[in-house]
Amino acid sequence: MSDAPTAPVITGAEPGSFPHSTLAERQPAIIRQVRDASPYGPAQHRALDDLLRSCTEGVIEDLPADTDPADRARWQAWGLTDHVGRSWFEVPWLWAESYFYRVLLDAVGYFAPGPWQGVDPFRPFKYAELGAPETREELAALDALQGKSPEERGRALLHGSLWGNRADLSFQLSAEGAESRDATPGLVADDSDTLWSLLPPDDSGTLCLVADNAGRELVPDLLLTAHLLNEHRIARAVLYVKPWPYYVSDATTADVVDALTRLRSASGAAAEYGDILWSAMADGRLTVRTHPFLASPLPYTELPDDLRAEFARARLTLFKGDLNYRRLVGDRYWPPTTPFRDVTACFPGPVATLRTLKSDVITGLTAATEAALVAAEGQSWRTSGTHALIQVNPRK
Repeated sequence: MSDAPTAPVITGAEPGSFPHSTLAERQPAIIRQVRDASPYGPAQHRALDDLLRSCTEGVIEDLPADTDPADRARWQAWGLTDHVGRSWFEVPWLWAESYFYRVLLDAVGYFAPGPWQGVDPFRPFKYAELGAPETREELAALDALQGKSPEERGRALLHGSLWGNRADLSFQLSAEGAESRDATPGLVADDSDTLWSLLPPDDSGTLCLVADNAGRELVPDLLLTAHLLNEHRIARAVLYVKPWPYYVSDATTADVVDALTRLRSASGAAAEYGDILWSAMADGRLTVRTHPFLASPLPYTELPDDLRAEFARARLTLFKGDLNYRRLVGDRYWPPTTPFRDVTACFPGPVATLRTLKSDVITGLTAATEAALVAAEGQSWRTSGTHALIQVNPRK
């Protein structure tokens, strides 16, 4: 649309900025952590060292010569040709981050024939979360919700999915955990009433849930899905995950299996939710879907036709997490009061997002909320992970 809003694209060019520190500090740290987490051999160590030098001292390099032609064609369509030879810091931050994880997988042999093909380099970190004491505590807390009304359980599970691995908030009821009267509330935008209105208890319609992280953040997403199925607010759910390991903690199909297995091995209400989900997988009410575009460096305005058609048919598409938010609204320096509905106007159906703020991009705030946040915290509220939002465009 010619009158669609726009704003500068976020890059890592400015020293001291959050994107710059991610590229200069966090990604080298990730390379070192991956190197130490698995018993890789000399070839992987050399490749990881080369990637470290590229990230800290060099420029973006092309994919290896033996890259699968279909994958190479995808990345060329996604802008690779334009960015090869440029600094990691001057290209769009979303593109640089995404490509970093693609070449990291190459370095550890994920795509190449051999013993490391298909081995998730981030699995040690993700799997450890499921066995952590905090996970046991959160699952045990589900038992206390069973005496609540379905509406109260729904609100609690919605906020559990919103806050992810913040154990102190995961299963608190909305009235206790979200409606803060502080000058800078944890929940900076709340369209939850609109979200629930799009999911009436009439046992029809499909929820498309585009997942974010695995481990302790995926479990609450699955619990919310089980509740919506069990309370007949949806007839079917489609869980979208990444086609390969991505952004360290992003969920893949293997991570869904791990999370479901963890739920079923628990006791009490957690195991009951696990059984609901296991049965729903068996009869087709819950399916797992992936697509190469879900790990692309592009915004969702550039959805391929097949994904666009799936989201258009859904009663609601729910995007989880910070990265999905960046792709949904565009990874740009929007004025925070830019209406969420304006920047998602091109999405093909009703859309909602549950997001903890961990990057600079933000839309849909009131002027009063923005002013209170800036007065109390400067600009750190954008990236601290201590604020969150629920935003909905019902497209009506």
